[in-house]
Amino acid sequence: MKKILLLSDTHGYIDNAIIKHVKQADEVWHAGDIGDLNVTNQIKNIKPLKAVFGNIDSQDARAEFPENNRFKCEGIDVWITHIGGYPNRYDIRIREALRKNPPDLFICGHSHILKVMPDKKLNLLHMNPGAVGKYGFHKVRTMLRFIIDDNNIKDLEVIEFENR
Repeated sequence: MKKILLLSDTHGYIDNAIIKHVKQADEVWHAGDIGDLNVTNQIKNIKPLKAVFGNIDSQDARAEFPENNRFKCEGIDVWITHIGGYPNRYDIRIREALRKNPPDLFICGHSHILKVMPDKKLNLLHMNPGAVGKYGFHKVRTMLRFIIDDNNIKDLEVIEFENR
């Protein structure tokens, strides 16, 4: 069993409220637009981190993190990318690969819109944690927390912070 904290679009922002949730997780997953490696360095000093770079990220972030990160967690096949779209509107650069070999859990960021929805055609769960940074059009900063237990994703919670 693993407690996962999923965040995205920090855009260089991290604070004690985010760190509090990092400390409660077993692993932290970042779906891109890190903005400043200080964010991921702070997280890595506390908990294991899996991350991808986003479209605003520097060459340093691109050298440290991949564009796509596919891995197994417990019994779940996970794919994280920054720009991925959502069911019936996947980004063209990953659409065919996703159709041919869908994961159990597909995660992306980029839109700053919190979204969790099943894709019944591909038999996967799509998650976008929204944006937890202070830059962008979103009004509420959000992250997701959930548990992966064997082949089950359970106890999904939305974590909301004050308006930007």
